[in-house]
Amino acid sequence: MRSCRLKACIRGASALGLLAITSAAHAEGLALDRFDPAPAGDRMFGVPSPYAAGHLTPHVMLLADYAHNPLVLRSVPADADRGAVVKNQLFLHLNVGIALWNRLNLDISAPLAVAQNGDDPTVAGQSFSSPSSAEFGDLRFGARLRLVGEYHDPFQLAVGGYVWAPTGASDSFVSSGQARGLPQLILGGRIDERLVWSAAAGPELRGQSTFGNVEQGTMFKWGAGFGFLLLDNRHLQIGPEVYGAATLRDVQKRTTNAEILLNVRYRIVDDVEIAAGAGPGLTSGIGTPDFRALLSLAYTPEQKQEQEPVITPEAPPPIAPADRDHDGILDADDACPDVKGVADEDPKKNGCPPIAEPIDTDEDGIFDPDDACPTVKGVASGDPKKNGCPPPPKDSDRDGIFDPEDACPAEKGPRDDDPAKNGCPKSVRVVANEVVILEQVQFDTGKATIKSESGALLDEVAGVLTQHTEMTKLEVQGHTDNRGAVAFNKKLSQSRADAVRKALIQRGVAGERLVAKGYGPDKPIEDNSTDEGRQKNRRVQFLILDVQAKETR
Repeated sequence: MRSCRLKACIRGASALGLLAITSAAHAEGLALDRFDPAPAGDRMFGVPSPYAAGHLTPHVMLLADYAHNPLVLRSVPADADRGAVVKNQLFLHLNVGIALWNRLNLDISAPLAVAQNGDDPTVAGQSFSSPSSAEFGDLRFGARLRLVGEYHDPFQLAVGGYVWAPTGASDSFVSSGQARGLPQLILGGRIDERLVWSAAAGPELRGQSTFGNVEQGTMFKWGAGFGFLLLDNRHLQIGPEVYGAATLRDVQKRTTNAEILLNVRYRIVDDVEIAAGAGPGLTSGIGTPDFRALLSLAYTPEQKQEQEPVITPEAPPPIAPADRDHDGILDADDACPDVKGVADEDPKKNGCPPIAEPIDTDEDGIFDPDDACPTVKGVASGDPKKNGCPPPPKDSDRDGIFDPEDACPAEKGPRDDDPAKNGCPKSVRVVANEVVILEQVQFDTGKATIKSESGALLDEVAGVLTQHTEMTKLEVQGHTDNRGAVAFNKKLSQSRADAVRKALIQRGVAGERLVAKGYGPDKPIEDNSTDEGRQKNRRVQFLILDVQAKETR
């Protein structure tokens, strides 16, 4: 069995960790979640803002934080997934704060891991326990003081930070089991009423701990983001943010965290805001997920900018109501003030030309202006190019050949002009309770050394076994003809079966799935009295011993 390495999966399997596990690992003292929510009322999810929004103004936020695959094991060198220690982790953060004198902001955040799970993987006889129950995390107390700039100024400067109390369970990936602190320098501002920005940095002070053989300790944390303010009332904000951390010693991929999010915020009414964000992890540090999604609802009173009064020497003369299109409906009530129309009780249609009823030619419930296939019945889709079109044929094995044309829809294979072979592996088939090879594994005469010309065949066998993870146990059988001593043939067939098992493990197939057994001449499939029969009896077979339901992902 080869050693394994620990990593925080990034975009599935794109990043490789470097950690070889040399002792059993557990969650003692590991606060896995690397996302620190900004206080309620701030402009970003993970990057705090430098202002204090109001005086004696309360701010309350409920935020859901989901991370996928923040802690995963992978084998070396095949980079095969050996199971997630933590596959899914969902936190709810309740944050309550108050702003004082438009200068000081105080807040407290209570995290609750409402759902978390993993695969309880075992590698090389070592077990990794996955969490399975809801747990409270560490309470966080925050404060910041605005030093320079007002709420609507383009440049603002503040100092602040957080302190965590060890209130969570230290054996469930939600708490470090010790107090932590994070002093920060915070910058930000609002430019030209259309752009807001924030940046923050500082050291997270924490005690040393180890997970596997990755040291966790004091880290330098940073973050930055900006958002565009849209709509006339500036109530819609869209923009990215990026944040991360790196240890102050032994800096490498597995000790560095970085993520990027695309955020959308909308102020439903003056005092209530809803926000959502999502994005991938960018590094392979412990706790960095391959995907994170956020959703929040906040009560945060809007801070409106005071307008300078306009002083005029005398009142202007009254202006007659305008009707630019001369349709008899004043511009103030006209939804189409530049086009002649008709009166309508609906304010959105009043003064607009009458609109003909929309047409649905193919009667699929999607009107022709929105239907990409208006003459063929289809289904609704978020993609305008596919909306109203029939769904594409299914490709179960994702080999680029649709199932109706694929002679082997459950196994990946190349395209072939022969319909009976189209989409099938060249030399391997899965039939009933056996993985059948259409070529023989070639060995040196009287030895268990696999010839190089059989390498491509074993590559294809390993690919099929990797695709069919539901086959949890297979017997690699070695057989000989009846020539020579029975004891020698038994030993030779066992050695050849062991050699094939080893070759498949080297190609990424888990060793616990394979059992090697040599049968010698005991199970012939042809007559040993002919050269052709003996040739067919000298063979390797793969018998499926156990099948489990295949997981859907």
